[in-house]
Amino acid sequence: MKNRFLVFLLSALLATAAMAQMNPCDVNYDNKVNTADVVAIYNNIIDGTTPTKPVMEELSFEINYQGAPLALVMKPVEGGTFMMGATSEQTAPSTNEIPHLVTLSSFYMEMCELPQAFWEAVMGSNPSAHQGAFYPVESVSWDDCQTFISKLNTMLKDQLPDGMKFRLPTEAEWEFAARGGNKSMHYQYSGSNDIDEVAWYSGNSGGESHSALVPLKKANELGLYDMSGNVWEWCQDVFDDYSSEAQTNPTGPGSGSFRVYRGGGSHNYAGNCRTAFRLNRKTSSSLDDLGFRLALARPLSE
Repeated sequence: MKNRFLVFLLSALLATAAMAQMNPCDVNYDNKVNTADVVAIYNNIIDGTTPTKPVMEELSFEINYQGAPLALVMKPVEGGTFMMGATSEQTAPSTNEIPHLVTLSSFYMEMCELPQAFWEAVMGSNPSAHQGAFYPVESVSWDDCQTFISKLNTMLKDQLPDGMKFRLPTEAEWEFAARGGNKSMHYQYSGSNDIDEVAWYSGNSGGESHSALVPLKKANELGLYDMSGNVWEWCQDVFDDYSSEAQTNPTGPGSGSFRVYRGGGSHNYAGNCRTAFRLNRKTSSSLDDLGFRLALARPLSE
């Protein structure tokens, strides 16, 4: 009876915390206040164990391409708080880069820009203007990306972690990852202040994209490649100007036909490859230096 009362009391406390949008009882670090937290707190009281934050590990998913396996590698991005937009190292910022504080939950980000081989394995064709199985897919619209992601989630549904699906990263997730997450060294570009170390851009690319699956430039602090340069990358969000207010897990406006894309491409000068630089296009439009990379996270509707 005593144990039942304890569980009931803990459940009430957790429900109160949830209604208040507080997370002090989220002891299993899944960004929710739920039954798993009740069990963890109960075990802590009964046997003295201390809940610890689980370590996020790299995930790999196998995709068959022309009879051979290819690994889709997802790097962990631990949640945290950062200043998004025109921070001090972002020289010559645009007017739509107002600095503001953002807090994000944990997620995964694809190690490289999505290669053409992965697109072809899922979609059965390759729309890219600059063909090469290991090169980043481009000439795909935001709408095309949604179709690809839906098919990929169906294809790999039995391998996905509970509650997570592939999707485009939100703009905030993209910038946090590009900056190096909680390991950020506050570089101007993703992984360096020297753009030639980390990016293919107009100054060194010869006007063409380069291999994504076998990266030739330095990774950033999280082990992510080509987040500056090579090809631009679609984000999930509808475009809007920033406000200066702090936000938690922002997802952009609820409607609109223009979506954000980030990172700069092989045709662009260095300033467009800054981690805070942002542009937008209609969901139906495409460019021969605009692709994407996948995020693996909870659906945005939750």
